[in-house]
Amino acid sequence: MSASLSALYVYPVKSCAALAPASAQVEARGLAGDRRWLVVDAAGKFVTGRLYARMPLIRATPLPQGLRLEAPDMPPLEIAIPDADAPRRRVEVWRSAVDALPAAAAADAWFSRFLGAELSLVHMDEAAHRAVNPDFGRPGDEVSFADGYPQLLISAAALDALNARLAEPVDMRRFRPNLVVSGTAPHAEDGWKRVRIGEVEFDVVKPCTRCVFTTVDPLRGQRNADGEPLKTLTGYRRTPAGVTFGQNLIPRGRGTITLGDAVEVLE
Repeated sequence: MSASLSALYVYPVKSCAALAPASAQVEARGLAGDRRWLVVDAAGKFVTGRLYARMPLIRATPLPQGLRLEAPDMPPLEIAIPDADAPRRRVEVWRSAVDALPAAAAADAWFSRFLGAELSLVHMDEAAHRAVNPDFGRPGDEVSFADGYPQLLISAAALDALNARLAEPVDMRRFRPNLVVSGTAPHAEDGWKRVRIGEVEFDVVKPCTRCVFTTVDPLRGQRNADGEPLKTLTGYRRTPAGVTFGQNLIPRGRGTITLGDAVEVLE
């Protein structure tokens, strides 16, 4: 089979709605514009759709100098990228501490109103750094506000195999990938170590362990009461590290990737 890139997803704000561009620029931290914004609580700890199932209903669209926010029953809001010289706020993403830039107070009020809690929005600029787990990366590898690694790749056939086991099929967006590859066997990515997509090479470094966020329908902003699809995945994708679905990637170059690009397994 000939593998190719069949879908691209970018999430400007972590846990919010996916954008699906036809092409994307690969940067050291991941796709350009991917998860460079983060919602945090009053203590500065990150919050996601694991806690607030309505987060995927929020659509954040990049503007030349900022972001446009839209959500059901909310007035749209346009905010500017914070000035790099503004005072920073230390925020926590898993075990990482990042000195991020707070967004305007209007953004804090907007997220707080929609999600029903005291929340704030922060931005990661080039001066804010977050290292990849050194057990799986190289010195100097960095990541955005993504869970742990710059990119997540899933084969389309893996989703097909899952949906064949489910009473109600689910959409790939349940699993928050950046890259979807067609033309492979189910879970072929589990055996990859290095791939080239278009003009960019990537190290395939670690399986992605899955959590309760997969039970949130991104189109409804509600959690499935039956625990699917995580319940079914647990039956055939459980490993000592947890339930896995997809692979984390670290780019080893920069460049543009485009839908239809060949995916070549190098190792």
